[in-house]
Amino acid sequence: MIVYPRRKFAQLAKWRTRHVAPPRTSRDNRPNLREHRAPTFAPPMKKTDLDRRDWIAGLEKGLAILEAFDSQHARMTPTQAAARTGLTRTAARRYLLTLESLGYVYTDGKLYGLTPRVLRVGWSYFDSARLPRTVQPYLQQLSASLNESAYVSVLDGWELVFIARNGVSRVMTTGFVLGARVPAPLTSPGVVLLAHHPDREAVRAWLADAELAPFTPHTITNKARLLEQVDHARDAGFAVIEQQLQVGVRGVAVPLKNRHGEVVAALSTNMPIGTESTDAAVRRVLPHLQEAALAMLNVL
Repeated sequence: MIVYPRRKFAQLAKWRTRHVAPPRTSRDNRPNLREHRAPTFAPPMKKTDLDRRDWIAGLEKGLAILEAFDSQHARMTPTQAAARTGLTRTAARRYLLTLESLGYVYTDGKLYGLTPRVLRVGWSYFDSARLPRTVQPYLQQLSASLNESAYVSVLDGWELVFIARNGVSRVMTTGFVLGARVPAPLTSPGVVLLAHHPDREAVRAWLADAELAPFTPHTITNKARLLEQVDHARDAGFAVIEQQLQVGVRGVAVPLKNRHGEVVAALSTNMPIGTESTDAAVRRVLPHLQEAALAMLNVL
């Protein structure tokens, strides 16, 4: 669930503050991550300053309207959309009417909601980005050798986003869909990426201020322990996370580096804990993950 505070649009481009409540779980014990966004207190991305003459404020506001919809606000009136974006009611109504004309929202005359056309925008990343297409053959091989689902994920601000995956033929109850966004400190790939973040002080500052909600009885919300996990992953070169988002699920991850030695993503696998010990699981999957990461080195 996302709660957007009132804010000016100058702030929207620089900061996002999201407060999190634990998502409902499904019958197979998977958290309903479609209802969740990670707690995000991200500093501005390092980008070149854009000349204000080139800035299109209308585009920024239109995207804010689309991002205002979530599981708790699946349909909204212009007044509600205005309250969640900081726009006036008149401006929010005009943006909603424009988006309706373009086919991105629908209305019953009072309430507005998103249409499947919105998926075109997000799915364009998977169709056009080089990284998901490059790693897919390697994920297929890794998944076949482990008989577990394999994932590649990246950080977006301080959220972990799954951008590529390959599953096994058996029914999986430990997986994430493409595009799923989860709290980085509560997943093995998220911990790996935080461990290799170029600005360690930014990571520490974010963790100090982040509001982390428990998803399971095992979720670690203590900031000191989370920092210990990040530091250990940096020293060990991999991360193991157990039952932080899902009861009975273990994740193991390693960093994915390009030919210049830069960490560009994380490679991970999830598995049911069952009767397998942590050490046994690491001995079983870690060599395969490291081998796959090494094989991808020269193509990233």
